[in-house]
Amino acid sequence: MEFGLGIDVGGTWIKGAVVNLDSGVPAGAVRRLRTPAGGTVEAVADTLDRLLSELETQAPLTPARPIGVAIPSIVRNGVAASAANMDRSWIGLDVRSFLEARLGRAVCVVNDADAAGLAEVRYGAGHDVSGTVLVLTLGTGIGSALIVDGRLVPNLELGHLELGGCKAESRASAVARENEGLGWPEYAGRLQQYLQHVEFLLSPDLIILGGGISACSSEFLPRLSLRTPVLPAGLENSAGVVGAALYAAAGREAPVPA
Repeated sequence: MEFGLGIDVGGTWIKGAVVNLDSGVPAGAVRRLRTPAGGTVEAVADTLDRLLSELETQAPLTPARPIGVAIPSIVRNGVAASAANMDRSWIGLDVRSFLEARLGRAVCVVNDADAAGLAEVRYGAGHDVSGTVLVLTLGTGIGSALIVDGRLVPNLELGHLELGGCKAESRASAVARENEGLGWPEYAGRLQQYLQHVEFLLSPDLIILGGGISACSSEFLPRLSLRTPVLPAGLENSAGVVGAALYAAAGREAPVPA
């Protein structure tokens, strides 16, 4: 039985777990600590250090194995090229080298939506699905991951597509629904418009909808009408943690098998 450690840095919570890499199931409870206000680099690193200390007691881990850390940023070779709901000091930072120095462990850094997508294709709703799988996480914004024949197309930012003259995530994310007090029929109408546009652009074989709102999928999925099958995420909110552990287990430069 093989284990890995994954951490998912979000705008509200930082979650982590030791993950059974054979099944994709966390070996214990997914631990979470509140993301420090402002999300500065130093404060987040301190929180990661605390979380790591808690997690290392859950299951045996090989000390040399990298920790997977998913962050809300475009990531190129361990360097953050953007910052969503985090302090702008992340932009341009070599996050991998910085965290390795702070945590004293090898680290692999991946975009948070990409981590969720990898997990869903390996263990969740996209398991054994061939062709093109699109995973969208509906949360504070809209994260997106595209996996083609088992290989990740990294750093896709489909939440920034235009919808009704605005960024799609400002109208069709879970937070947009909450902030505007939208009922499920109205929200489903916005999501339908967005998904139709994405479907036209990418012609995926499967669309998976994740994020916390996936637990309420029965409220909006039956109201959608697309050519492409649409499924709720199988791993729900643990997908980012599981995907980060999977990504790290594959190694920094190796492709992650789906």
